[in-house]
Amino acid sequence: MTILVAYAPRPEGQAALDKGIEIARSRKERLVVVNAGPGGSKDDASLAEVADVERVEALLAASGLEAEFKQFVRGASAVSEIEALIDSLHISLLVIGLRKRTAVGKLIMGSVAQDILLSVSCPVLAVKAG
Repeated sequence: MTILVAYAPRPEGQAALDKGIEIARSRKERLVVVNAGPGGSKDDASLAEVADVERVEALLAASGLEAEFKQFVRGASAVSEIEALIDSLHISLLVIGLRKRTAVGKLIMGSVAQDILLSVSCPVLAVKAG
């Protein structure tokens, strides 16, 4: 089986990555880290830049786990990319990071975490940054 981590270059993304590594170690499972966004905007804060991708890949290499980093920027939403990975890989757990948002912020902007929780077919662990 495989642990999937939805990663964004923010503190909550790092918290999800740290927890995913911890769980994959304890369960002796493969780890896949995904960073995804629709692209088209240079200001997409959810997409990891080259330096961050290299940092995460180095962290995965040093973890001693069977692990890989995937980044998708091909027009689909992050939720769609995550759903596709869950359907194609044998995912035992999805780890996501949560950030604090106001109720009005969630109402106006929506919530990727909420979309994930309502749509994926595997267990989800939501973590907060420390």
